[in-house]
Amino acid sequence: MMTINVVKCFNGSWKSIPRNKLSRNIIYNNRTARSISSIDSKKIEHFSIMKNLWWNKNGPVTALHSFNPFRIQFVKDGLINAGIKIQNSNLPLKGIKIVDVGCGGGIMTEGLARVGAQVTGIDVSAELISVAKEHLKLDSNLSERVNYIHTTLEDFAHKESENSIYDAVVSSEVLEHVSDPQLFLKECVKIMKPGKSIFITTINRTLTSWLSTILSSEYIMRCVPCGTLKWNKFITPHEVQHILKNYDCETRSINGMKFNPVTRQWSRSSSKTLVVKRFGSTTPC
Repeated sequence: MMTINVVKCFNGSWKSIPRNKLSRNIIYNNRTARSISSIDSKKIEHFSIMKNLWWNKNGPVTALHSFNPFRIQFVKDGLINAGIKIQNSNLPLKGIKIVDVGCGGGIMTEGLARVGAQVTGIDVSAELISVAKEHLKLDSNLSERVNYIHTTLEDFAHKESENSIYDAVVSSEVLEHVSDPQLFLKECVKIMKPGKSIFITTINRTLTSWLSTILSSEYIMRCVPCGTLKWNKFITPHEVQHILKNYDCETRSINGMKFNPVTRQWSRSSSKTLVVKRFGSTTPC
């Protein structure tokens, strides 16, 4: 498992990146050229089918539930290191505006809201957004700090990139499911305010990850539905770092976590995770 936190951007705009550095997924005909969405429709269908099990802590997404405290701490520590001031120890992220990209049923979105953040969760699955909204009703204290939107990342970034109000972008366990990681990360960076942060957790492409997340979790322990993960879509820290560097982002830290499918617990690992910093600019990246 790898996690990446990008904070702050160098001078310049993402629009200035040469076309040959952008996504390979471009279709040309004799009149138009358009970028293909980063959506993998088969994966959306796969996760939407699990909508009724999303908040079952002993169900197919148990790993996300047990990983959530680590994810929240990761974001909190990254923002503190980026210079935010904690005014309330009970709500350390109070006043911080965050976008949770690919929020699913809202596990991380609610976790961030519980520590004070103002969170907008976006997802392309209407079914999972519905699940997230329904679960939010169970805690009236969170309703004022959470907003769910059924949308694509590309549409959201197009609307928000010019006047983004967000202090951080979070995307956890999403990158390994998209059709085009480069396009996906480009759109995430567009949402970030200059000098702010992006946090990414995803699965490193190693032999260990194949053994533990696919062979063991899907086929032996059966704690994850078969077909949830594709090893060839896992991405290494170096690859993520290289993509983000193209969008003027600098990696600040790399950490690793591993999941034991037998105990269903997380622990530190040498399989690296990334933290990136985006340096101050007057031009949104």
